[in-house]
Amino acid sequence: MQGEGQTVAKRRVFYIPGYDPIHPRRYRELYRSEGAEQAKISGYTLDLSPKQGGGRYGWHVQGRIDGMQVEADFDVLVWSDIVKSSMDLNIPQTYLVLTRTAWTYIASGALRRLMWLRKGPVLTALYPIGMLLLQLLVAVFLAWFVGAMIAKGVRVLVDWPLVARMLGWAAALPLIVMILRGFRKIDNKLFAYYLMHDYAYSARSKGQDPPELVARMAEFADEISAALNSDLDEVLVVGHSSGAHIGVSVLADLIRAGRVPRNGPALGFLTLGQVMPMVSFLPRAYRLRADLKYLSMRDELTWVDVSAPGDVCAFSLCDPVAVTGVAPKGKRWPLVISAAFTQTLSPNRRAALKWRYFRLHFQYLCAFDRPGDYDYFKITAGPETLHSRYRNRQPSKSRIDVPASPFTSVTP
Repeated sequence: MQGEGQTVAKRRVFYIPGYDPIHPRRYRELYRSEGAEQAKISGYTLDLSPKQGGGRYGWHVQGRIDGMQVEADFDVLVWSDIVKSSMDLNIPQTYLVLTRTAWTYIASGALRRLMWLRKGPVLTALYPIGMLLLQLLVAVFLAWFVGAMIAKGVRVLVDWPLVARMLGWAAALPLIVMILRGFRKIDNKLFAYYLMHDYAYSARSKGQDPPELVARMAEFADEISAALNSDLDEVLVVGHSSGAHIGVSVLADLIRAGRVPRNGPALGFLTLGQVMPMVSFLPRAYRLRADLKYLSMRDELTWVDVSAPGDVCAFSLCDPVAVTGVAPKGKRWPLVISAAFTQTLSPNRRAALKWRYFRLHFQYLCAFDRPGDYDYFKITAGPETLHSRYRNRQPSKSRIDVPASPFTSVTP
């Protein structure tokens, strides 16, 4: 049970990234730079230092916030190696995955139901399909044009139509490959392959957790369990983007197994920019649906879900339990609140971030120049538990809690 007036002197933060192949040092640098900016704006101090001891990649923070000193140790629960492995596909394999992923969402009815919730993240999901098809169309058209010109030139020299066509095709086919490879080399600007692999990862098993991810989540659970049995004041699990649904299953498993001590540290669960409906609406997402239903009733933790309509990559203000259609009687969690970008970011700041959709998807981990009651750095390095900070907070009036999933079964 969460303590009403509990304050924090020592905290352990477990950060679960989304589908991201980048080294976890990126998150440390993001915390360092954005935390310094937020501290300057809000009038507190944050000092980062290397993580003490072994284990996963992380860092140590000393915060002096609201006149109190707090120490927080961060661990990034890394699964980027799994992400990299899933992205290791050649160009033909990627187009095959495109076809299979599109069919999974369309044939199951999930795509149509997802559109009912938020068009932004669905259009984001359709973007890589459209971009990859456009790349293929451009490659074929340019190759056809060059091949036709070559064939025409050959016919001027010799009147052998068949030979001319064969030479034209001989030039066109390698050119298609070259153009597609060229597009792939600049995918760090287009993000078509990256997003395609992201959505395909869950779609390939129709929502069922892949074995390699199941094994990794068991490791995550062991690490969180060890922290819950130490002399901390709070253990805070933060799941961003795709990391949110991983956190749901990890914590549900811990509580079911009786591995959350009643007299241990307060347990907080913070989900940011979640995309859970992209998985929970799929036909075989039995485990996630069961975990969402189970976790929504538990008093062993406090679960706060933060998003903002300005983030088109997330299912903003969508209660993941309710929209999945598994909300039980007596549902307690999550508390769905808005980061309210239009209020917490100044017009100049919003203008600087306009069209930078991926950057906005990470805004929850960044500084706000007009901060409201959501402050990532106060939550992770401040003296209040997640429960204490939000115990009197009402959910957002704009939240969506209408069941929309075509699949609601929690067992096969």
